[in-house]
Formats: sequence, structure tokens, C-alpha cells
Amino acid sequence: MSGWSHRHVLDLASFSIEDFSSVLELANRFKAVINTGTRKLPALQGSLIATLFFEPSTRTRSSFELAAKKLSADVQTFSANSSSLSKGETPLDTALTYVAMGADILIIRHGSTNVPAQLAHCLEKSGHKTGVLNAGDGLHSHPSQGLLDLYTLAKFFSPNNPSPEAIKGKRIVIVGDILHSRVARSNLWALTACGANIVLCGPPTLLPEEFTSFVDAPPSGQKYDPIVKRGQITVMRSLKDAFQGADAVITLRLQKERMRENLLTDLYQYNCEYGVTHESLKWCKGNVPVLHPGPVNRGVEMSSALLEDDSICLVREQVSNGIPIRMALLYLLVTTRS
Repeated sequence: MSGWSHRHVLDLASFSIEDFSSVLELANRFKAVINTGTRKLPALQGSLIATLFFEPSTRTRSSFELAAKKLSADVQTFSANSSSLSKGETPLDTALTYVAMGADILIIRHGSTNVPAQLAHCLEKSGHKTGVLNAGDGLHSHPSQGLLDLYTLAKFFSPNNPSPEAIKGKRIVIVGDILHSRVARSNLWALTACGANIVLCGPPTLLPEEFTSFVDAPPSGQKYDPIVKRGQITVMRSLKDAFQGADAVITLRLQKERMRENLLTDLYQYNCEYGVTHESLKWCKGNVPVLHPGPVNRGVEMSSALLEDDSICLVREQVSNGIPIRMALLYLLVTTRS
């Protein structure tokens, strides 16, 4: 892993193929060790990981904390509801408090875009070596979810060698509320980097046409795209058309808490047009895998019957894979700090 150069993990737009390969390879090693029944590895013994979640979370927070503990790191947990935020403390002051306590890595989730990046910049400017790992910020990015989705798909297509090459040329359909999804944005950077062709499907209010050019240029502040040739992005409105020839499906939660306007008036109609079921999957190539970052609105994004069908629905596999992926990220960030 000597080629790893990231001091922080804030998004996936700056990841090279070598970066994706490093994370997937290391995660696969950790998963194999976990599967042997080993409860802990001494890899990060003596390190301190702080989880600063300014926004609610179940899967991501628990997964990061389990990952840290499995590497024998100490974990400090911040709870916004019982913190000094109510007394006027800023996220930066909160972060600096944990840095002063000796935190090696701050895992940060915030409802506003770019807060983890801003905190990372402030820490660097102050000379601190603490790394920042973005656990989800506003509508911007959720890099660890993008990586675990990539790993889950690569593992499905190539169980013995879940590498980026496993999804090259695959047609992957992402269905639903793309507009409000930081997961979708991270998936677009990760999957196109590995050569997958993405079909986005949803109503115009939740999927603007501009998403076809989402990865055409690196984000503001990034000088170049480390990927020479990315997969293509297509927007389709019909689920039947989108599913034709699909190799995999990722369906997304309707994020009603992020919708500023009444963008969706009829959940029943949405489910009829974009809900994923066993019946609609018949339009795909065959028994294609179905992913969802969770939590799932049963009977809206997908049927309960499909959610409970572990032969093709990989939701529980995604949750399981989140632990080794996050172990890999923590290990890489801690052991390469300088």
C-alpha cells in the first residue's frame, strides 16, 4: 500500500485506479480474517478514532466504530444532542477538542456540504496531523458508502478477485432520488472510474438531465482527473428501458428530509413507475444483484419481498462489507500519516 497518498478521505473524485485497488484489496484481506472468527487485530492498537456525527446515523456510525475496534483502536463517540453545540460551540471547536485529546482520525458526518473538507483545511493550516474521513456531508459525498458499494459489486462479479476490473464494462442502473443523494454522487465517481457505464433513472424532479455530465470535469479546486477514461453516464425516464441489459441495480431512498420543495406528490405513483420488484427485474439480463444504501422505505423504492430475498438483494451484504471497507480506510489513513 506504499502508493497511498491521501491524508484525508473527503470524496472519491480524487481517487486513482490504484487507490481503489488498494482499498478493495485490503478490505478483502480484512474480510477474510473476520470470516475466520478473529475478533480483533492489533493493527491500530494505541490509535484514537473519534466519530463526530452532527447528523443521525445507524449503519455508518456503527460500522466505523466496529471497524476501529476490530483494529484495536480506541474510539471516542461524539453525540450532538448532548454536546456543547447547544451552548454555541462550533463544529471546528468540537473537532479541535478531540484533536487536543489526541485523536488520530476524525470521522465526520454533517448535514451541510463541505464541512469535513473545511475542517480538514483548518487542521492542516494549524499544523495538525489528524486525518479527516468524510462519513457524509450534505448533498456532496459519502465516500465509504461508495467504496463499499463498489466492493460489494466487485465481490459479486468476481468472488475470488474483487478488483476494479471486475465491473469494467458493466451496465449499472441507479434508480430514484439522484438529486438529493450523496451516495449516488460517490457511486458515480467510483463506478465510472472503474469503467462501468451508468444509467440513471428517475423522474425529472429528482433527476435533472445535467447529471449526464457529472464526471466530465473534476470538482472545483481539484486540478485534474486521475482517471484517463471513465465510463459513460446516461439518463433514462423509463425503468423498463433502463433495465434492458442491466448487470446490476442500485436503488436509492427518497430523501424527503432534504427536499426543499414538494418534488413528489404521489408515493403510490412513484412506486408504480420506479419501485424495484421481482417483476420489474425480469427486464434485466437475469438474476442481477440489487443494492440499496439503506434505510429502505419498504413498498416505495423496493418491495418487501425483494428486500428479503438474499439471493439477489445484497443490502445485508452491503452492511457486512461496510466493516472491512472502513477498516481498510482507517488503516491506510493512520499508518501513512506523516
